Amino acid sequence: MNGESGTATAITGAAVAAPPGARARPPRGRLRTRPRPGRRRAPALLAVLALALLPVLLPGPSAAAAGGAPSAAVAQKEAGTGGSVTVTGRGWRPHTLLTLLICGQNMIGGTNSCANGDGRTATTGADGAFRTSLPVAEPPRPCPCVVHVASVTGPAAGADAAFKVAGHPVAPLPRDVSAGRLAVLAQPRLTGSSGLLTWFGAPAQRELTVTVGNLGSAPAKDPVFQVGTSHGVFAPKWEDQQWRGTVPAGRKAEVRLPVELAAGAHGDYLVSLKYGGRLLVEQPWGVGRPWGVTLFWVLLCVVVPTAVFRVGMAIVDRVRPTRGTTAARGRRGGRLARYAGRHTRNRDPGGTPDGAPVLPWFTPDTAPSTTTSTERPTSKGSA
Repeated sequence: MNGESGTATAITGAAVAAPPGARARPPRGRLRTRPRPGRRRAPALLAVLALALLPVLLPGPSAAAAGGAPSAAVAQKEAGTGGSVTVTGRGWRPHTLLTLLICGQNMIGGTNSCANGDGRTATTGADGAFRTSLPVAEPPRPCPCVVHVASVTGPAAGADAAFKVAGHPVAPLPRDVSAGRLAVLAQPRLTGSSGLLTWFGAPAQRELTVTVGNLGSAPAKDPVFQVGTSHGVFAPKWEDQQWRGTVPAGRKAEVRLPVELAAGAHGDYLVSLKYGGRLLVEQPWGVGRPWGVTLFWVLLCVVVPTAVFRVGMAIVDRVRPTRGTTAARGRRGGRLARYAGRHTRNRDPGGTPDGAPVLPWFTPDTAPSTTTSTERPTSKGSA
């Protein structure tokens, strides 16, 4: 028994010895098999794919900036006229053109309360941030003042940063008398038509008509609307317009506001209406091309060269000799030639009268005789 057990011993991790001719059994312990080539490539491919998708899955600085609201900040809270203030901002759309203005009364009256002549522009970077220097100027309205930052291209966006202009007067903010909540109840429309002057480049004018209703509990007295016009990818240019009237609570009223474009404007425009910082309506407006201006330039290019040509021909006709003068000179030259010819014939030694043919090859001595002799032949038999 011991001998038989010693001849065949089981070793963990190795194959059991079998007698000759017997089928080998698989080992019962751990087997160290060789991995297949395909199993090695799978983890490598997964790692490469994860590295490739990492920038997409992780939010970058631009995505984080786009998700938050745009903001603006000033380096110093107060500065005097003639100095400058450093303005920074974050959360703006990448590569967007911005305008920076110093405004009074917290810009309640729109850009009319800002120092527009001393404003500056800035362009955001790829991360939606900017940093620029803004000269300090006194706005036309008293403080409290703000540095207003607004987008020029792309969707409308804005932000304010509190700022104090040293030495500028301070006044309390105006009381808001339009406490009602207005909403548009009907489809807006643009009324009016273009006249003959618009065909020649005059500013196009329309009237925006909207029906608003007061959803609040207080009447809206003399509400101030913001009317903006935009063209293409540019942001709207807002203008404050106050409607004279009162909309009682729970009632509606028809509001008419004038809209005017710049001279020579044409193409597809968008008219927007805001109230209380909330966009109410957007109405498209197609403006025709001022063909009268094109016709004027075409006529100018035709008439001016024609007039210059006519003036030039008149000057040439005035400077060059006339046809009558040329004929008189020709007649005078003919008389002189005839006079010279007569004197030449009178000085001829032959003394021929005027008008007689002159034969220079004959002279009185060599001229043939006027008498001719005819000799008759002798007849036969005559002596």
